[in-house]
Amino acid sequence: MALVVLDVGLPDMSGFDVCRELRKQHAVPVIFLTARSSEVDKIVGLELGADDYLAKPFSPRELTARIRAVLRRSNGTSVTGTAPTGWTHDAAKCRISFQGKTLDLTRNEYRLLAALLAAPGRVFSRDQLMTAAWDDPGASFDRTVDAHIKTLRAKLRTVAPDADPIVTHRGLGYSLREE
Repeated sequence: MALVVLDVGLPDMSGFDVCRELRKQHAVPVIFLTARSSEVDKIVGLELGADDYLAKPFSPRELTARIRAVLRRSNGTSVTGTAPTGWTHDAAKCRISFQGKTLDLTRNEYRLLAALLAAPGRVFSRDQLMTAAWDDPGASFDRTVDAHIKTLRAKLRTVAPDADPIVTHRGLGYSLREE
């Protein structure tokens, strides 16, 4: 689960309660999307741990931009665990090392690898990786991810020729191999 979009006014329990329960077990980013636009509601939502709060009416483009921003910010931290042995991710310096060697990565390669490192073993679809790595995912084809993964694998092979840390899940997407 990369991100949760919650409405405050749910039928069985409030979105605030759902967020509280979610925070007990997960560090997944949360965006509240709701008709409740008072300052008090916004403050409560943010203090409960939401990463953003968007009141209706809203523009789909604004929601998409906010989702991208939250995902970019969350890529620097692990949501489901720590980076596997052999990996180092310095999010502040946008630097990733493999087997002790700093990788020379393009912006999109860095963002792709950071997304995979944030959740080892999790299978990301091409669309999820496009959203995590590209500023405008709609401007590129999903097969662009395949080309960047191929380049990443080549760079990783120069460090450790026998290692193959990126796993292809046919028809699904990619994951980073867990230990």
